Amino acid sequence: MQTKHKNMQIAGVIFLVSALVLGACAAPAPAPEPVAAAPAPEPTKVPAVPATDVPFVPAAAVDWSVATAAGNMDDLTAAAQVEGALNVITLPVDWCNYGEMIDTFSAKYGIKVNSLNPDGGSADEIQAIKDNKENKGPQAPDVIDVGPAYGPTSKEEGLLAPYKVATWDTIVGDKDPDGYYVVDYNGVMVFEVNTDVVKDVPKDWADLLDPKYKGQVALAGDPRASNQAAQSVFAAGMASGGTLDDTTAGLEFFKKLNASGNLLPLIAGSGTIAKGETPITFQWNYLALANADTFAGNPPLEIVYPSSVNWGGYYLQAISAYAPHPAAARLWQEYLYSDVGQLTWMKGYCTPSRLADMISRNVVPDDIKAKLPDPKIIETSVVPKGPQLKAARANIKEKWDTVVGLDIKKAP
Repeated sequence: MQTKHKNMQIAGVIFLVSALVLGACAAPAPAPEPVAAAPAPEPTKVPAVPATDVPFVPAAAVDWSVATAAGNMDDLTAAAQVEGALNVITLPVDWCNYGEMIDTFSAKYGIKVNSLNPDGGSADEIQAIKDNKENKGPQAPDVIDVGPAYGPTSKEEGLLAPYKVATWDTIVGDKDPDGYYVVDYNGVMVFEVNTDVVKDVPKDWADLLDPKYKGQVALAGDPRASNQAAQSVFAAGMASGGTLDDTTAGLEFFKKLNASGNLLPLIAGSGTIAKGETPITFQWNYLALANADTFAGNPPLEIVYPSSVNWGGYYLQAISAYAPHPAAARLWQEYLYSDVGQLTWMKGYCTPSRLADMISRNVVPDDIKAKLPDPKIIETSVVPKGPQLKAARANIKEKWDTVVGLDIKKAP
């Protein structure tokens, strides 16, 4: 099922490490002790990497808007609690279990979390920072979770603040050496199919061009703004003979899909999938699996890993350089990359960037480990490098209207 395309590039370091870790998990091993019983890991001592020539100051006197490491977690926590709020953006509650992540963070620290534009895309997150540079109100994001193409570009534009969490050294994958952005989790692209509506389930990208799928196929975002939707176009191109350096094949595939009447002008979400309005869509596996749990068979879903290519992807965390709550932003990052935060992502079917470290310390319960993808799927995944994805995103944004000619919008 995981047949390699002759032009495919095997997934990056995070995917290979995850595959090796998960493969090792398949061998019989003693049941892990409950996480609560495991000794707390010694915080990683990471030297500050100042964003300017200003030296790092003791924690008690920290200006958290420029702090590049926590130093003293008690001081960071106290400062965040004084701020009292955190603004997150484009974090749907069913995406990587962010609903639980937000609730547990808020309960633990007594900090109110304002969730902005949960149905938006990565481009919306970056635009929100730009639009609110002088605004310290609830519309200004403190932190972002974006596609990998946006990390380097946002750093270049001066939109991000450098920061290294205490567990920085145990994070595997794409991370800026100075801490401006860091990988959080990864997944694999799948077809999510409502089988109440679709009786003959497509198994590969080419199948979607069949007239029997007329008015049934939808993207899970606007490809001009959404990382997930744009990567769906990229993946379709690879399955159609394209390469990692050219998205033309992907755009041409969606042009045909639109011309056939199969492609809908609607953004697919859990609601439209459940109602049968967008019965076939492209999602990261962790989103499709979470929907299957939520729907509990009503409607029934079939999750398909396309036979021609396993397309892998990851996201990045970063702090806004204009964060209105700089201490809370940094405390949020510490929470995400703690063992508790990593397990919370795993419960949402996401493969987090500290998985190898946690497996090595035997702090991942079997029931949570079972939520992670088959190691073979990860091992054979294709993941574009940062520059390739950056170029692809720009090309798709520029040419979607002229080549495909369909305006993808939210359902009314």
